[in-house]
Amino acid sequence: MATVRKTITVTDQQDRWIKARITAGGFTNDSEYIRDLIRRDQEQSAGYRALEAAIREGIESGVSDKTVPDIMKEVEARLRADGRL
Repeated sequence: MATVRKTITVTDQQDRWIKARITAGGFTNDSEYIRDLIRRDQEQSAGYRALEAAIREGIESGVSDKTVPDIMKEVEARLRADGRL
C-alpha cells in the first residue's frame, strides 16, 4: 500500500498526550498513534453507516401488524435457533 506524507500541527497539550501514549507502550511513534486513530474512526463511521441503513430500512418497512408478544416469540425462536438462548 502506498503511503502519503502528511504534516500536522498539534497543541503542546496534544503533543504531550501523544508522547504519553507512546511512553505507555501502546505505540512506537507518533505516526503509528495517528494511524490507529484514523483506523478506529473509519470503523466507527462504518458502524454508523450500518446503523443508519438499518434505521432507514425499519422506517421504510412501515408499521407492523404484529403484537409485542408475537414479536417476542419470534425473537426467542431466533435466539434458540442460533444457540444464544
